Order: sequence, then structure tokens, then C-alpha cells
Amino acid sequence: MKITSYDGMLAALTLEGVAPFHVGILIGPGFVPMDIVGIQTVLAMMPGSQIHFIWKNRDVVEGFRSWPTMPTTTFETCPTLDVFAVGMNPPEVQNDPEVIAFTRKAAESARYVIGVCNGVALLGSAGLIEGRTVASNFAAEELLKELGAAKVLTSGEGAAVDGNLYTAGPGIGSFEVALLVAADAFGREAGELAEFAIEYDPHPPFRTGTVETASPQMLEAARGMIGPIIAQYHR
Repeated sequence: MKITSYDGMLAALTLEGVAPFHVGILIGPGFVPMDIVGIQTVLAMMPGSQIHFIWKNRDVVEGFRSWPTMPTTTFETCPTLDVFAVGMNPPEVQNDPEVIAFTRKAAESARYVIGVCNGVALLGSAGLIEGRTVASNFAAEELLKELGAAKVLTSGEGAAVDGNLYTAGPGIGSFEVALLVAADAFGREAGELAEFAIEYDPHPPFRTGTVETASPQMLEAARGMIGPIIAQYHR
């Protein structure tokens, strides 16, 4: 099926003479889609945007859970990026020396580096958070400090911006850092328009989304789920 209904919108995003804006998003088996959806959504609206899903090869990888995604470029063929982004991947991926080496290489040449949730731990493994302020998963604070972070924002404080490093907690954090990158790269009006285009204005129905607002029982249950994964990153 040929889709033409988006042609007008796409034409507005590919203005004549505008340089490509390369956005690379690392995806490995078990990647968490909610941590990268905001990045793809917001930055795909920017002029000249080209989105690259990056993995070792072009075989389909399954995000957690049941979210099959085909990489569009590999570690070897990935172009120089304006934005390098990573959300949470499982320890088997984030602890892989080849992944860590690629992360370091891609981030060092990118204008902007984005880490969401436990993807920030991968940036730490690559030596990219030393002496910097970051945000991440509520249970990863000690790990990130051991990886060199000077400060880790507490749950509910929002995104952290430190130089060209943009980090945030899970889920909606990916929208927040992407909007901030869009505003810095293309001007505040571009960020504001993108925010309005996606009607980004969260209304949490239960207001239990931070350490402060969650009950002790909920916090304990969440730590029970994420704690063993954090321990594997640590090892």
C-alpha cells in the first residue's frame, strides 16, 4: 500500500537546503520501547530529520515485550550522528563490550547525547557521565554514582541537562529530553510547536509515579522487580 496522506507534512519537514539531522537510537534485543518512543516522535518532526535504529546487524530485534523492530543501520554503517540516544536495554546488551565501545564512539562525535532510564547506565559504562548531573531510574542512583555521576536527580525532578548530555527517567522522560534537544537545536519555537503537536501535557490518573507519591509497599514491589536487573548491570 502506498501512503500519500502524509506527503504534505513530510514536505514541510524536509525544507530545501536544510542539512540532514541524523538521530541514532540504539536498539538491542529486549530494548524498552517506551524509553525511545518520545525521542523518535519528537525528533522525527524536526527539519531534515533522519531516524536511524542501530544494532549490530539488520536482523529484527524484539523490544520488551512483543515489539519487533527492524534496525535500519549497523554499528559499522552508522553515519555521524547529530543525536545519539539510548533507552533501557537488558544487562546482556548493556554489558556487552562491543555495545559499550560503539556507544562511546557514537556519543563522542554526536552534538547531543540522550540517555533514558537505565540507558544512562550504559552511558556510564562508556565513561560519559563522569562528573555530570544525570536523571535515570529511581533504583539506579548508587550504580550511577559508582559510574562517576556527580549528582543523580531524585525521582520526580524531571530531566537533567548537563552540557550536551540529556538524561531522564523512564517513559515520558523520553519526550521531555527530546523536546529540550529540539528546542536547543532548532529554537524554542520548534520545541513548543512539537510539544503542542503531540499535546504533551501528562495527567497521571493515580499520581503514584514518583518515589514520594508511591506507597512503601509499591516502592518495595518495584525494587523487587528492578533490583536484580540493576545488580546485573553492576556486575
